[in-house]
Amino acid sequence: MSHIAHFRFHGSLNDFLRPRQRNTSISYTYAEHQTLKDMMEAMGVPHVEVREVLVNGERSSLSQRLEEQAQVEVYPFEGGEAELLAGIAERRFVLDVHLGTLARSLRMLGFDTVYEQHLHDAELVRLAYEEQRILLTRDVNLLKHKAIPAGYWLRSQQTEEQLQEVISRYKLADQLRPFTRCMVCNGHIVQVEKQEVLEQVPPKTRLYFEEFYQCQQCRRVYWKGSHFERMQELVRQLEAQGEV
Repeated sequence: MSHIAHFRFHGSLNDFLRPRQRNTSISYTYAEHQTLKDMMEAMGVPHVEVREVLVNGERSSLSQRLEEQAQVEVYPFEGGEAELLAGIAERRFVLDVHLGTLARSLRMLGFDTVYEQHLHDAELVRLAYEEQRILLTRDVNLLKHKAIPAGYWLRSQQTEEQLQEVISRYKLADQLRPFTRCMVCNGHIVQVEKQEVLEQVPPKTRLYFEEFYQCQQCRRVYWKGSHFERMQELVRQLEAQGEV
């Protein structure tokens, strides 16, 4: 037997809906066994993006079942960032296979970021759950898995804009620790004596540079080459974003 409920999604949750469903009431036909989570995600909205649901004006859990003709209001985390961050003690991430450039950027900023091209969806979910990591993805359906503790669907397909989205959503501007993690393997970087890494750097680099850093995990060597200024400018922009 089917029933009808009336949903209205607010703010950024409209990003997940078809154009004709946005900012208006949606009449949804559902089966008796469906929960609020089931219904919202069937319409395209993943539970990790939802801050609060009101059913007939009363706050409700996502496991609730509805009565006939219920009026449902669904709200995003806009203005509710404190609640969003309450269960996330550390800003640690796991990214899907399409976000390699973003992973490198987050590591460059000092954030513990798991990314491997061979990780399938089930492994991403497991890592998010077992290590309590924030899952970042462009795949909406991946965020609908009930085991995911926190996650975010990146609206932009451009790396710099994606980075700004993540910094803004998780209030990271004052937590940047640039150049402390390896962009390749996520290991910690420490400064080392030039003599220790001479065999790993090109001849011209040995001639013009004196400061060297090395990943303690993969042993990759870093120095402040021409790319360093560009990365520093990006860091300054992101830090300024937090001051606005």
